[in-house]
This record gives sequence, C-alpha cells and structure tokens, in this order.
Amino acid sequence: MTAHAKGTFNVNLTREQDGPSKAVGRMIIDKKFSGDLEGTSEGQMLMASTAVQGSAGYVAIEKVTGRLKGKSGSFYLQHIGVMNRGVGELAVNVIPDSGTDELAGLKGKMNIIITDGAHSYEFDYTLD
Repeated sequence: MTAHAKGTFNVNLTREQDGPSKAVGRMIIDKKFSGDLEGTSEGQMLMASTAVQGSAGYVAIEKVTGRLKGKSGSFYLQHIGVMNRGVGELAVNVIPDSGTDELAGLKGKMNIIITDGAHSYEFDYTLD
C-alpha cells in the first residue's frame, strides 16, 4: 500500500567553482525537512544552461537522514530536471535499495513544489 507524506523544506545551494570550460556548474545541496519527513539532506547537483532563455537541465543526488512518519534511517534521492523554454519537468526518485535501518526497503517518488519562493514536498512511498 502506498503511503503519502508531505511537508516543507529549506534549501541552501552553494555554488562550487566552475570547471575550466564553465559549461557545467556544480552546487552543494543542504536541506532541512519538516512535516512527515523530519531530517536533513546533503548532496551535489550538476547543471547546464543553454543560450535560450529558460532552457536548462540538472541532475542531483542527495542523502536524506531523519525520520519518515516516525521511522528513522537514511535514503538517497536522485533528481533529473529539464527546463524547456520555461516549462519544467522534474523526477525525484528514491534510489533502489538505498534505505537503511527502519527505512530499509523504501521505494518512492517525491514531488517538489515551489510557490512564491517557499519549498514544500509531497512524497508517495512504500516501505517493505
């Protein structure tokens, strides 16, 4: 049975120095989750923009550590995002077999919502 979690998060992105070509940027992710998921995450993001305004892409991996509806452990999220002239598509999935402790067997997809600069999440998941 699929469970649903929701809440908010704060995110700090720290830009790392660009490589020699500056074609690809890198950022460090630091998040704090509140709500049904309480905890922190750290990760890295790679992104590239094009010459066309509003077109870009990014990939990221983050390790989340905390409590999901009272169960503690950690897991990894993988992000794949594309902006096509301002229209975005984003997939954020739990990496298979990455759950630890009480979150072992976690599978799921997270939806990130940004409204007026505030971040929230909806997380549909199963726990074996």
